[in-house]
Amino acid sequence: MGTFSVTVAIGDIEDHGSEEVEALVDTGATTTVAPASLLRRVGIEPTMTREFEYADGRKVDLELGQAIVRYEDRQAPTLVVFGEEGSGVLLGAITLQALFLGVDTHNERLIPVTGLLN
Repeated sequence: MGTFSVTVAIGDIEDHGSEEVEALVDTGATTTVAPASLLRRVGIEPTMTREFEYADGRKVDLELGQAIVRYEDRQAPTLVVFGEEGSGVLLGAITLQALFLGVDTHNERLIPVTGLLN
């Protein structure tokens, strides 16, 4: 699958602040990841720690917090991982699902999707 970036705003759930960033769309990532300094700057604090696995098999414990992510006219609460400094922002699967967005890899864009109930 090709990769592409979109502009999103990440902010705290109480709407005290947010910051627009370029995020790499990564459906292989469970959650959205952003540098810890960015998350703290907009008022997001860690609330839990979970284990994650890198593509090379390494496992690490990372902190997570709650955020609001906005993309165009959509916004949703989601979990964000406090990533390493200097790393980019990844827009992960949970956030895409919360925003009711799918990935059109051919045209490198996000598209609205309908929620499913079973």
